[in-house]
Amino acid sequence: MTKPTMPNDYPAGSHTDAIGQSAPAALLNDLTASKISFDISTESRAQHGRDWWPLSIRDVNEGRVPHWPGVVVMPTTTEEVSKVIKIAAKHKISVTPQGGRSGVVGGAVAVDGAIALDLTGLDKIININADSGLVHVEAGVFGPDLEKAVNEKGWTVGHFPQSFDLATVGGWLACRGAGQFSNRYGKIEDIVRGLTVVLANGDIVKIGDRGPRQAVGPDLLQLFVGSEGTLGVLTEATLLLRVKPTYELRSAYSFDTFKDGLEACQNIFKRGAKPAVLRLYDEAESKRNFQIEQCALIVLDEGDQGLCDATMKVVSEECSKATKLDDSHVATWLSHRNNVSSLVPLWEAGIIVDTIEVSGSWDILSDMHQKVVAALKEVPTTMAASVHQSHAYDDGACLYFTFAGRPGGDPTNYYRSAWDAASKTVLASGGALSHHHGVGRNRARFVKEALGSSFEVLQTMKRALDPENIMNPGALGIGGEPW
Repeated sequence: MTKPTMPNDYPAGSHTDAIGQSAPAALLNDLTASKISFDISTESRAQHGRDWWPLSIRDVNEGRVPHWPGVVVMPTTTEEVSKVIKIAAKHKISVTPQGGRSGVVGGAVAVDGAIALDLTGLDKIININADSGLVHVEAGVFGPDLEKAVNEKGWTVGHFPQSFDLATVGGWLACRGAGQFSNRYGKIEDIVRGLTVVLANGDIVKIGDRGPRQAVGPDLLQLFVGSEGTLGVLTEATLLLRVKPTYELRSAYSFDTFKDGLEACQNIFKRGAKPAVLRLYDEAESKRNFQIEQCALIVLDEGDQGLCDATMKVVSEECSKATKLDDSHVATWLSHRNNVSSLVPLWEAGIIVDTIEVSGSWDILSDMHQKVVAALKEVPTTMAASVHQSHAYDDGACLYFTFAGRPGGDPTNYYRSAWDAASKTVLASGGALSHHHGVGRNRARFVKEALGSSFEVLQTMKRALDPENIMNPGALGIGGEPW
């Protein structure tokens, strides 16, 4: 597969600000001696100075690069990554690991002068173990390439995030990502079975790969899943496979209120039914996506026929008081679920749009939904705020908020204020700061409050594994100043 491009790229020769200094000659000399490919061109450094954080859309459109990495390094093996990290440690230059740069919270934005470590050259599918249903893959493999390879063997990974075409396996793991069918297949932390990690001193460590569960101390595998490049570089992973489904059922309903819909979703899970897709939309999003005035519930299940039939029977019973809709609404969702084409034109027109995904237990979701929407609408110039429930569990669910505003001029203050309002309300309600986008730099200022007394444990791990703060400083709220 050809490496995908970002949804909006810098126009050639458009940079309007001063071009930052490239990496020191001594570091470049060491990279040359190591025979690892690197690039110090203006174009490459600009493109690798950003990810898909919506705040960067205006910068890209106007040819502005807020942070210039000093060099883009392109290793092709775990051993080359180790060499790069050792060179970075020698010169005390920070490193930001990057995959498809599809993250939306600034986690792959390299700081000024840093090494932007492009891992997309680690693009091998090493082994498909058909006996155990496992795939060993390098971190730079893109989702479509991985899925195509395992599909040909009768398997699926089942991980389909909205960024599927743009994201790599390493990116999935770095932010603890979720696919849109996660009710059936789990989030990426449920799918991963082993990792190869390069630490801040260049050491290569292999973790896991000794069975589906083990009781040999704390789970070191999960220490690195979600670490966003701050504790080491993920270079290889072993992922669980499932049999590629051949049977599917769909249904759709509408509820008078979002609260009624949440109650039905909770009851479905209480009974042990876990349809692959169970997405509930409030009135605003139902009208926008399906032209429905009430709260739409979209349901899809796939897999073994007996299990699907039983699951959808439970769904039907728990939605008996709702209005049955035409099943074609599921096809409508499937056709546009990954379409973000409207985002760039809106930002270019001065309308600031973003999404905020959080999670909470069932007992707080309805109240948290109302409070977060109200908090967003109270931010001056907000035009709209809405929500849908996107991923469900036995004990709670993910709420996915969307907000839009037209602040005029520099959007930074409005954008930050909207995120402040929503995040503070979520934490005050007892919810989790993020469900699957991760922290990056956008949420870094909230991590200390979100983790509470355990924040110092995270800080201690950072100091132990990366005492020089070389690894992606500032991301995850550690090792550098948050945004």
